Amino acid sequence: MVSIINTRFFRRSTLIISVICTFIILNGCKISYSFTDTSISPGVKTISIQYFQNRASLVQVGLSQRLTDALIDKCKIQTNLSFVNVLGDVNFEGEITDYNTRPQTVSADAQAATNRFTISVKVKFSNSIDPDLSYEQTFSRYEDYNSNLNLDQVETELSEKIIDLLIEDIFNKAFVNW
Repeated sequence: MVSIINTRFFRRSTLIISVICTFIILNGCKISYSFTDTSISPGVKTISIQYFQNRASLVQVGLSQRLTDALIDKCKIQTNLSFVNVLGDVNFEGEITDYNTRPQTVSADAQAATNRFTISVKVKFSNSIDPDLSYEQTFSRYEDYNSNLNLDQVETELSEKIIDLLIEDIFNKAFVNW
């Protein structure tokens, strides 16, 4: 009889402790979980993003749209600002200034071993509420790839990676307090 009572007590105690631990863990995650530490001035309510023209010497079809859309998506996900078609309290505009691939390292037979694929974007960020936070800067990112591969084989994958990195840099410069 005592054994049955001890077993029931042990099971109930274990269940109660498990429920309490689960609640504490979930509650703790809920409070402290955050993707970024954005620092947007309280007066900023609206945002506008202009289309980024491709002014690079090598123009890749669709790159301007992919870059612009990626920045819009990032701002929609990471901020609660309202998008407007006219100039917002904060505004992004700019252009793609470079899109190239160059040999990076040379192998023993004087052939390129790796190539570097680079995309550069000139960005003007305007903050009409807090003008000190405005900036104009060129962001550049690259990915290296094996020179045995043709750029056509890796271009889509690499350009997506580079766009993600560029958007992160542009967004962080505007909104994240490092």
